Amino acid sequence: MARGHRPSQPASGRPRFWGRHAVSAALANPERVVRRVWATQEALAAVSIDPAITVTRAEVADLGRLVPGDAPHQGIVIEVEPLPDRFLDELLGEDADARRPLLVLDQVTDPHNVGAILRSAAAFNALGIVTQDRHAPPESGALARAASGALEVVPWVRVVNLARALDEIADAGFWRIGLTGHASRTLGEALGQAKVALVLGAEGEGMRQNTEAHCDELARLPISANAESLNVSNAAAVALYATAVRG
Repeated sequence: MARGHRPSQPASGRPRFWGRHAVSAALANPERVVRRVWATQEALAAVSIDPAITVTRAEVADLGRLVPGDAPHQGIVIEVEPLPDRFLDELLGEDADARRPLLVLDQVTDPHNVGAILRSAAAFNALGIVTQDRHAPPESGALARAASGALEVVPWVRVVNLARALDEIADAGFWRIGLTGHASRTLGEALGQAKVALVLGAEGEGMRQNTEAHCDELARLPISANAESLNVSNAAAVALYATAVRG
């Protein structure tokens, strides 16, 4: 069975999240361990915090020194532990709704893209996302903010070998559709009534050849000639919508 693995955390230590959506979702998640909170008095009044968590009242300028650059902290910053590892076999075995798609990301490393994909996955009730351990971003403030709370609710499985994970996904009854611009059929033509795993590659390079070889079918999004391609997070959102409204 493929197991999820947590990637190495940055040398700076525990991740810090900021912004009210990301922070509120983390505080509300029983699986998330929050170690510290820094916040303005106004921001503290808008959130519910476990009394066991260390809270430091801070001014806006102080919070700015806790986050990168001009990150919009909205008056609150938290320090957290990464979420517990998720197991692929558990994720594949817990769903009875065949209409919930699974997303597989092949070396999508930008935290803003992964965060946006998590947000779309939450919006369209995806089963979860699967990434390779070494070629995916760790949990971070930028990713959590882009996800707008979805990091806390969408299961994220990290695996060592993506090809092996795709084999396990097929064994669980999923039809694996790889999205690529050179496919002859559109996604709408490829979608049936079976459970679907949508496989997307990194921007520019796309899916690796070995990943394509582990898909049941390749399909493209029917974009016009006015654009060469879509950003991977936009492509994921379109593909999730198409899967949600299939006949």
